[in-house]
Amino acid sequence: MKFAVIVFPGSNCDMDLLWAVKNVLKVDAEYVRHDADSLAGFDGVLIPGGFSYGDYLRCGAIARFSKIIREVIRFADEGKPVFGTCNGFQILTETGLLPGALLRNESLHFVCKTVQLKVVNNQTDFTSEYQKNEMIKLPIAHGEGNYYCDEATLAHLEANNQIVFTYADENPNGSVANIAGIINEKGNVLGMMPHPERAVESLLGSDDGLRFFQSIVKNYREVRENV
Repeated sequence: MKFAVIVFPGSNCDMDLLWAVKNVLKVDAEYVRHDADSLAGFDGVLIPGGFSYGDYLRCGAIARFSKIIREVIRFADEGKPVFGTCNGFQILTETGLLPGALLRNESLHFVCKTVQLKVVNNQTDFTSEYQKNEMIKLPIAHGEGNYYCDEATLAHLEANNQIVFTYADENPNGSVANIAGIINEKGNVLGMMPHPERAVESLLGSDDGLRFFQSIVKNYREVRENV
């Protein structure tokens, strides 16, 4: 399996993702610039956190018009795995690949800490290595992580089991229903505010994020074996 780590002007978690996949997971990965026009040869897409285009206008709003996004949308439409963390989650909502929007934190302050999450849905290609309702610890670092959607969208997310992660012991940003991460209906696009790539080695304080990436690779290989 080979991952593309998309790099926008202002991305600052691209190196974290590349390290997690290439050096810890030992799976091939390469940077792909925002102005590239092809994802040929890649099997998965990772969209990092940071401040794409300085977060001007709205988080992810300018990145949404980057040339590579057309390829990311095509990639997702083909059923291939796409993951966005933090600013990557914001970009996925701006592109329409995931419903809802990310607003300013309820406190109006940037929050940087380790939080406890509940794995609400472990029946996804991203979470199959976790136990249902397992509690894990991952770091967050965001100023606009307040997930919002209307009541009809929330009901749809709940009915389709699209809520994958929730904040367990505290809600650090005011997200509706304590939502920390969601998946699309097809099950191949996941966005979350916490950073699993920053928790792949115990020396970082937690290695709970490693199984997130192991899940993606395992499911990809299982699909290949059954083709």
